[in-house]
Amino acid sequence: MELTNWLEKRVWLSPERTALVFQDRKETFLEIYDAACELAGKLASFGVRDGMSVALLGRNDRDTFLMIHALQQLGAQTVLLNNRLTATEVLFQMRDAHVEWCFYADVFRDKVGDIASASFKDVMEARVSEVSLVSHFAMERVASVMYTSGTTGQPKGVMQTFGNHWWSATGSMLNLGLQANDSWLCVVPIFHISGLSILMRSVIYGIPVYLEEHFDATRVDQFLRSGEVTLISVVTTMAQRLLDVFTTRYHSDFRCMLLGGGPASREMLEACFLNGIPLVQSFGMTETASQIVTLPPEEAFLKIGSAGKPLFPAEVRIGERDEILLKGPSIMLGYLHNKAATDNAFDEDGWFRTGDVGYLDDNGFLFVLDRRSDLIISGGENIYPTEVEHVLLEYPAIKEVAVVAKSDEHWGEVPIAFIVANNRIDTADLFEFCQEKLAKYKVPRQFHFLEALPKTASQKIQRHRLREIAKKPSK
Repeated sequence: MELTNWLEKRVWLSPERTALVFQDRKETFLEIYDAACELAGKLASFGVRDGMSVALLGRNDRDTFLMIHALQQLGAQTVLLNNRLTATEVLFQMRDAHVEWCFYADVFRDKVGDIASASFKDVMEARVSEVSLVSHFAMERVASVMYTSGTTGQPKGVMQTFGNHWWSATGSMLNLGLQANDSWLCVVPIFHISGLSILMRSVIYGIPVYLEEHFDATRVDQFLRSGEVTLISVVTTMAQRLLDVFTTRYHSDFRCMLLGGGPASREMLEACFLNGIPLVQSFGMTETASQIVTLPPEEAFLKIGSAGKPLFPAEVRIGERDEILLKGPSIMLGYLHNKAATDNAFDEDGWFRTGDVGYLDDNGFLFVLDRRSDLIISGGENIYPTEVEHVLLEYPAIKEVAVVAKSDEHWGEVPIAFIVANNRIDTADLFEFCQEKLAKYKVPRQFHFLEALPKTASQKIQRHRLREIAKKPSK
């Protein structure tokens, strides 16, 4: 099945609607289309062609935004690189993806290595070559490749098709609705699926993207109070920082703060409820082209702790050992150049194995407990780190926490906690606090205090790094 080139179709339907707002400058879909087509001609002068694998190393800015659209116009397969990675990590991903060209923002020149490459500045100054642009997007065609965060093991390239993006956008709209004045504030990285999906929704829905290069809680707070934006995607750390600067209620037109990247604590959910913040929890992965399970807005405060129900027409079920299994048209084609990993990711009936542990309640709402790899088994008892973390977050001085397993000769594994605190904490008091709220085997055996928890660009906690710290002998 093929769909008309999305940007071309959007220009035909609503050329004068605002497409992008960056650094307070507004541009229409027609202006963005003209700029993307001109840029496609310049990229063609470097030899970029239909079907080529091209890497993009940019920032949350207009140049990267246009590059993404220009590469789609040419039919290139775009490999979106995380700009926080080291040069070694970037080179691994480009080689693994068989990249033929890499285009990068000037500031990342040192990360590119020996792959054929050019800076955005070089491209912008290049001549425009005549080139035939793609008229239709085949649903099964790979639009983008993103490497998994690498919280465990070597990153794998996730192949996201145009069909994946289409159904993700459609499923989100059928759940959250679409209003004439909608606009989406993008403060998450556009090299990550949470950010790229906003760009795709913008073109499909015909709504503006308010693109911010960095997350600034005060600036975002102003946006949400102004009425300029109606939706925003955040992770838990962003939501907490917004709560920290919150003074007055957001504009009545603001209707959804879509939370991904891990569950919110009960304290956060209750704070949002008290302040009238329409926080909507969701569950998704790079492999599912963004959210695939989301709470309906009208039930956001009725099912606290739940990720919601699968978006139309996706399905969810619980498999062996309580693993969350998914099926639906937004799920990836597979892992790039990695048949073994792809085969292992799906069961014999085509259900995608998430690696996450959870359960469905009697009404079909999904509750995500933990990643299977994060599960702690102590003396035969299962310990879900999230449960312990939520208890620790109730302790007044604790700002952030992550619980991981530490090897133990007697119990096999025991939980230990890594904590970011606002003030000095008496560990004896903290132990007593935990013992009052948790079974003895769930109480962390050690507390480690850090300035910050190690995180990926999408703000997921890198538990494998904490596990490495846990292996080191105590001083």
